[in-house]
Amino acid sequence: MKYLFDRRGFLKKSSLAAIVASLGSEIVFAEHLPKNYIPVAFGEKDALKGKNANLIVQGDRPWNVESPLDLLDDRVTPVDKMFIRNNGLIPETIDVKTWTLTIDGESVKAPKTYTLDDLKKKFKHYTYQLTLECGGNGRSGYFPAASGNQWGQGAVHCSEWTGVRLKDILADVGVKSDAVYIGYHGKDQHLSKDPKKEAISRGVPISKAMEDETLVAWQLNGKDIPEFHGFPLRLVIGGWPASVSGKWLSGISVRNKVHDGAKMEGHSYKMPKSPVPPGTEIPTTEEYYKIIESMPVKSLITFPKTGATITANDVLPLRGHAWAGDLAVKKVEVSIDFGATWQDCKLEGPVNRLAWQHWNTSIKFPVKGYYEVWVRATDTKGVSQPMVIPAWNPGGYLNNACERIAVKVG
Repeated sequence: MKYLFDRRGFLKKSSLAAIVASLGSEIVFAEHLPKNYIPVAFGEKDALKGKNANLIVQGDRPWNVESPLDLLDDRVTPVDKMFIRNNGLIPETIDVKTWTLTIDGESVKAPKTYTLDDLKKKFKHYTYQLTLECGGNGRSGYFPAASGNQWGQGAVHCSEWTGVRLKDILADVGVKSDAVYIGYHGKDQHLSKDPKKEAISRGVPISKAMEDETLVAWQLNGKDIPEFHGFPLRLVIGGWPASVSGKWLSGISVRNKVHDGAKMEGHSYKMPKSPVPPGTEIPTTEEYYKIIESMPVKSLITFPKTGATITANDVLPLRGHAWAGDLAVKKVEVSIDFGATWQDCKLEGPVNRLAWQHWNTSIKFPVKGYYEVWVRATDTKGVSQPMVIPAWNPGGYLNNACERIAVKVG
């Protein structure tokens, strides 16, 4: 069937009869429909199409979808198990043939625009596994509740991205010596649908932009990036909050100052420079906040699920992943006595820099009863995960407390 409207607004040629036919029902009070109003029935319902049925929906305007931890057991996260964090609505129209990427800003020698074909033909292709984690992953653990989606610990994935290095594109354009930051621009729509407003436009220092693993990507796990993950082009920057990996990428500005786009203001993706009492409101100025950069060391138990039951004298296999922002993980340990003692796990090195690392071990429990298995990772600088939730902050960011599961031995 050919629809006469799109997901987010009626086309000019749409007729009420066509809409009613598509709904299969009359619209009661249709005469009061505001111009260009989007009936809820035609919202962005396809975000979960092809996704695992056990994903947790945190919100659907925009879509924010979390992965239960047992769904993250794969070494490379499949698309159907990946979390979604959108700040706006996906573009009204996506035409691969006309899609372009423009590099501009105060610190480029001359702006330049590339088509997708230009990018694919002009520059060498690279593939990396990169860990992307929402800055607010684990936010639900804070009390009092911080603002934003109340993520558990499943707003993270490590998938395989293919594209070209941003630094190669910037070398082709020419960057001035005064460059200090880049900011991305995407075609996702602001929730207000005001074309003058960007839903999100974040960035990173030029040094991070120039790393080998910073990609302008068009493939995810060997296929075109799915629509809700940024098709047809995405900036992918591992190890930092996933919000710096701009979706539906159409532009990158090379700045001679810290980028000042949407979601770079207030306390968005920022931490207080000094600890604050829980629930405290502090001014949202540079004096009090610092921008989140490299994510902290963290680990997950992806097998078994919490609530596992085993028979006395059985051995329980455990496995999961660990990562540490720009760094690597040097050690993973587990405890069954609430952190009194720790047992080392087998830890694999990363496939490439900024990919998560896989760990495994097995546990034999001394007696029947209830246990909690805690996991703790330590990075290459010797920093370990805290055993309890770290200091409260207004944005509910960077909760990297030890993950734990319940186990009953009977």
